[in-house]
This record gives sequence, C-alpha cells and structure tokens, in this order.
Amino acid sequence: MYSVVNEMARSSTVDFTQWTDEDLLLEYRSTQLRGAFEELVRRYERELFNYLRHYLGNAENAEDAFQTTFMQVHLKCDQFEEGRAFRPWLYRIAINQAIDLKRRNRRHCAVSIDETFGFGENASVAFVETLTSDEPSPIQRSISGEQAGQVREAVEQLPDILKQVLYLVYFQGMKYQDAAESLGIPFGTVKSRLNAAVKKLNGLLADNEEAA
Repeated sequence: MYSVVNEMARSSTVDFTQWTDEDLLLEYRSTQLRGAFEELVRRYERELFNYLRHYLGNAENAEDAFQTTFMQVHLKCDQFEEGRAFRPWLYRIAINQAIDLKRRNRRHCAVSIDETFGFGENASVAFVETLTSDEPSPIQRSISGEQAGQVREAVEQLPDILKQVLYLVYFQGMKYQDAAESLGIPFGTVKSRLNAAVKKLNGLLADNEEAA
C-alpha cells in the first residue's frame, strides 16, 4: 500500500510536460505512472487523430484506430528499444491499426482512453469533438478553397501504398527516414513511392481540369 500511495503522489507532482516522448514511454514502462502515459496521449491526440481521419476518410473510424493504437502502445511498451525515436514507432502502430480496420471494414467497439486505462470515470464530451482540429496541414497551407478540395479528392484515388507515404511526408511533415521507419520500408522506397504519388496526383489533377 505504501508504494502505491507513493507512486500516486509522485504522478500528481511530476511535471511531465518537459520530458521527451521517449523518456515518457520508458517511465511509463517501468513505473506504470498514468501521468506519463496521459502526457503522450495529450501530445499526439490532435496530430495522430487528424492523420487517421485523413487516411481512413471519416472521424468515427479514426477514433477507433486512435484508441486501439494507444492500447497497443500500452501493451507493447516493453518492445520499445531505448535509443529509437517514439514518433515513427507510434505511427507504425497507428498505420497497422488503420490497415487492419480497413480490412475488417467495420468499426471496433471502442471505449474511451480513460475507461480503458482507468484514468477517469465518465467523459462528458465526445472524444472526436475534442480532437477535431481546424489547423491546416503542411500541404493545406499552400493551397486553399476549391483547389484544396480537388487535391483531397485526388489523393483519395491513390493506391494505399502511395497514399500512406504522401500523408506522412506532406500532411504530417515527417522526414523521409522517419516515414520509412513508420512504414517499415527502406528509405529509398519512401522516395520512389513519394515520386510516384506526386506524379500520379499531378495526372489526376490534370485530368480533372480537362474534364471541367
């Protein structure tokens, strides 16, 4: 009982906001302090949710994939290797969850992060409402209005393997090496798929303009 009380007291007094992602995960792995895990969720809730929403096409599926992603972070934290970066590791888990969700073509019966890990009781606001962001992605900052809509429609027509790279590099602003680690593919494959995606995207946009 003494150790449990001490851990709870420590969790409430430590300022995790100054910790690196990697240190937060390692701390959670060794102590199971909920504050460390909550800080990781807080840091990535908007960014990762918006990526999943773009990739999966709707907020409901994105919410499911987000929940299962962090469930896997909880379950697989022992597999995280010291010295590696957390963000690509997280995205690799998220991408796998999104792919699985697409394959099953049905929604998971997701529960809230709080209920899953015992971090709270009742959520008063729908999870999706707290995550939806109006902040533009890197690619959206360079285009606007009708053109942005056309680009989004064209991206949705790309094959998944091209779409994955395009979203990570352009929408998420991820470096090539991090994108490669997230997808579990070589660095050169990221570059070749990205070039193919851009070429295909330009062709689709040109076809749309001619049709208009």
